[in-house]
Formats: sequence, structure tokens, C-alpha cells
Amino acid sequence: MRITEDILKLFGPEQLYYNPQTLDHYSKDYSLFPSKRPDCVVKARNAEEIQHVLKYAGSNGIPVVPSSSRVHFYGGTIPQKGGIVLDLTEMDRVLEIDELNRRVRIEVGLTWGKLSKRLEEKGLRVMMPLYPHPLRSVVTDLLEREVITNTVYEYGESLQGMEVVWPNGEVFRTGSASVEGYPESICKGVNPSGPGLDFYRLLQGAQGTMGVVTWANVKVEYLPKMDKIFFIPVSNISRGIEFLSQIMRLRVGQECFFLNRMNIALIFDVDFKKRGERVPPWTLLIVLSGFQRYPEEKIRYEEDLLRNLVKGEFQELLLLEELPNCPFSNLEIVRMLRRAWPDPLTYWKQRYKKGCQSLFFVTKPSYVEKFVGIVEALAIQSGYKKGDIGMYIQPIEQNRACHLEFNFYYDPENGPEKEGMAQLYQKAVLRCLNEGAHFTRPYGEASRVIYERAPEYVRTLKRVKAIFDPQNLMNPGRLCF
Repeated sequence: MRITEDILKLFGPEQLYYNPQTLDHYSKDYSLFPSKRPDCVVKARNAEEIQHVLKYAGSNGIPVVPSSSRVHFYGGTIPQKGGIVLDLTEMDRVLEIDELNRRVRIEVGLTWGKLSKRLEEKGLRVMMPLYPHPLRSVVTDLLEREVITNTVYEYGESLQGMEVVWPNGEVFRTGSASVEGYPESICKGVNPSGPGLDFYRLLQGAQGTMGVVTWANVKVEYLPKMDKIFFIPVSNISRGIEFLSQIMRLRVGQECFFLNRMNIALIFDVDFKKRGERVPPWTLLIVLSGFQRYPEEKIRYEEDLLRNLVKGEFQELLLLEELPNCPFSNLEIVRMLRRAWPDPLTYWKQRYKKGCQSLFFVTKPSYVEKFVGIVEALAIQSGYKKGDIGMYIQPIEQNRACHLEFNFYYDPENGPEKEGMAQLYQKAVLRCLNEGAHFTRPYGEASRVIYERAPEYVRTLKRVKAIFDPQNLMNPGRLCF
């Protein structure tokens, strides 16, 4: 093959893969996307090698698909047009930990599992999504704007200055990381947007269609001195959201979110046979934290506020200090929230039936009950039993909005079940879209329907793409181009 012969001149055989087994591995992921083989896989170890690949691809009109994680759930790295998969997983170093400016500079292939462990040794943490897969790239998830479980730091952009290789092979740094003399310069790369245009926004949500990120600065925070977690069982989700709004106004808590009984069972090992009778329909998890100054007093003050709300306006709610039927201690549960999922072979979204398709969007908290009813009704029509889909509600912007996620669990080896789930997913996307759901990260077939509703946005995206990638070589077919 001409491509592999040419690339062998640039890289050794230990970095180039084109055997059928390897190509099959990169042709699919855990999503419903149909598989598509690349022509070859190149493992790059630095920006210079990325430049070589992109310049060669540009000269020969060959598509390039960057891939920095070892697991994928949304089809973002399946090469729809073939070409070269640029594997960045070996670029996984922690380049710098800057405790004074509370940032860490990491390469794009560094995983949640490695980073959370390294930071914990320093008494630091990074704001994380809900139990991320330990083999997922941190930078990829931040570029994809994965919602974090911590409601206090959500206004601050976790992703700061970064380095990117544009499709023409030019190396570029965003924000204050572009200042001459970086990383030794005093700016430290902590401002993601200045000086100049907010170039980093072009890379967020782009799924590798604009360029290849090599490293990024990420905000970190100190680990709390002490924590206390509460569990609030909720039967009426609208009432639970009213309670949550009161909590958010008082600025109470760190990690804070709702899980339905299915996801409680999957994450915390609650017995499936008993989940219907022992676990409530919803559970609100709230972590109170005390930091360097007066930690006991801070937790006591916030706990008093919680208890007063339950004794007053929300007397029907219970404030539990333990999760019923859970084999984990409260300390273990809090630690789990600040670490990646411990076992890559039994990820929580794959524990039930090995397959999971997630549908998520942003909506008003007051619309949650409506959307839950819509999706549950569609699921039952498709053969699911009531309670067999997972649900997750994450407040954002102090509960002025929320991330609402539905997890459709299915057996990927069961053809009819997989096809039925795919049809359910499409119906749910269309119905929720018609009812006002805001899809900020459309993937797969859902993106086609969503982009059809936003023609001006599509035209703007295409104009930007024509500037940065006029040959349309970076992950073609992934978004609306």
C-alpha cells in the first residue's frame, strides 16, 4: 500500500500499524456507529511527528483522524472516510504541576486514571465528570465539554492555554500560552482566551475536525481537609429539584447530582433484585467539604442549612447519612467521586448488559419531569421495563439549567435488541428536540437531525472549517462537513 510505504520512511515499524486485527480495533467503539477501517494507524509521540503526518496527508489528500483515548463511546474516532488514524495515547506525560497557580500541564493522551492518582499524591484534584472511564483522555473529555459533578467551580473554564497543530502542520498556542518564552514566562498559560481571539473555542466540541491538540493546561484545586456526604431519597423529581434550587442559592455543597435507582445500583453495587423495593426512584447526593481554614465550622454551617430546609419547607424529604444497602463506606464514595472508575474491564455503564447508549442534553430544571416522562414512555413502547434505563441529572449554572442524561442499556451481541435500542434512541432524540431540548454535543445520527434545525450555525461552521482545513482532511464527515 502506498500510504504505509510512504509513512515507513517517516516512522519506524514500531509506530506504524496496518495489520487487519489492529485496523479492526480502530474501526469501531462502544457507540452505535457502523465500523469503518482506517488505511493505517500511526502512533505519534510529539508535536514534530504530528506535523510530519499532517504535512504528508495534506500533500496527498489523505484524511486524518486524531485519537487520544483508549476507549470511545460516541463514534468520534471512527474514520468515516478511511485514511490515517493518528494515535496519541503514548503522549501521556504530566509536563508540569504548578501548585501556586493551581494548574497542571498535561499531554493529550494522559488518562483520568493516571492524572487523578498523580494529583492526589500532591493533595490536589481536577474537576471531573461523573465517574469517568480510567482510560479516557482528560484533555479529550474537557475539549468535549463533559459536565463536571462539582457545582462550585463550574463557572471557571477548566481548560486553559493549550498547544495545537493545525492541519497545515503549523504549531499554535492559545491564550497566554502563546506568549514568547512559554513555559518559563511569567504568564504561565493560565488565561485560555487572551491575548487575541478565543482560538481554544474552535477546538472545543470539534471532535478533531480543526486540528490536533498536543498538550493543555488544566485547572486544579486543593483536596478538602474533610468531607461529609448526604443522600436524599426523592420520589417526586420536581419536588427534589425545588429543594436543589434552594441549596444552590445558599451555595451549599461541592459535588451535587441526582441518580435514578438504576444508576445507583450500577455505580454503588446495590443488589439489583432489591433495587425496586429498597432504593428510591431518585437519590440526591450532596458532598459538604471543609478546606484549609476552619473545615469543621464550614461543614457544620452547611449541614445546619440542609437540616433546616428539611425540617421546614421540605418536611417530606429525608436527610440520610448512609446510602441504604451500599457496600461502600461514605469515605470510599467521596473518594470515588474524585477518582476515575477503578476497573477498566467493568466500567459502570457496561456492568448491566455490556452496551450503553447515552442520550444527553441541557434543559431547564422545570422541564426535567416532562422529559423523564417522554423518554420512559418511549422506552416502554420499545420493550424496556419501567426502571431499566439509567438517568443522571447534573445541575449547572447554580441550577438555572441542568444536564439531563438517559442511559439505554442493551446487549451488543443481541442483534434485535441492539436494533430496537437504536430505533428508540432516534425516536427519543427527535421527540426531545421537538420539546425544546438543547443538544450542545450532538453525536452520530442525532447530529444530522440537530444540524438540520440550525442552518445558520451550519453555514458558520463550514466557513470556519474552510479557513483552518480547506482540504477537509481532519476527521471528515464527523460534524456537518
